[in-house]
Amino acid sequence: MTTDSAIGPEVEIRRSARRRRTISARREGDKVVVLMPTGLSKKAEADLVAEMIGKLERADRRAEARAERGDVELGERSARLSSRWLGGAAAPVSVRWVPSMRTRWASCTPVDGTIRVSELLRTVPEYVLDYVLVHELAHLYVPGGHNEFFWREVRRYPKTERAIGYLEAYATVTRRPDLCDVVDDLEKAVDDVENTSA
Repeated sequence: MTTDSAIGPEVEIRRSARRRRTISARREGDKVVVLMPTGLSKKAEADLVAEMIGKLERADRRAEARAERGDVELGERSARLSSRWLGGAAAPVSVRWVPSMRTRWASCTPVDGTIRVSELLRTVPEYVLDYVLVHELAHLYVPGGHNEFFWREVRRYPKTERAIGYLEAYATVTRRPDLCDVVDDLEKAVDDVENTSA
């Protein structure tokens, strides 16, 4: 069974003689796959498909609302961190969670004032997320990349070294060597700043 995409999503019904009572649905690309027992009437199937599509749509709306709340909370957190550790110098236009990035924990675009934070960081301790946000916030107003002034600003956040260590261990444990390189580059930059200011 399929439906007109103007009315609703394309639907594929997969019937199974092994299923007795359970019905489930999931998205596969642009279509909805509904798994149900064989032997149901066409009307029963149609009613169940409509019910399952409704459940998926409600779940999607809840997920979108959670994502929006998460982005709002991330923006508020960034504003507090900027105020507390950077003297309010960074005022991002938006801060949002994004799907896991392959080689970064987060990124920012100073030109438009946006910060994107990898979903990988949703489960890290708060001090680690705070460090990553402070790091990206500093990029919004410090030109020239990871220079001495940049690191002086970032290190106003007192748990910078500890957070970098956590990220290095996290990348190693999760077998994300591409992210280990990012941490190594950060540590090298911190060491270079320490050596030049000593």
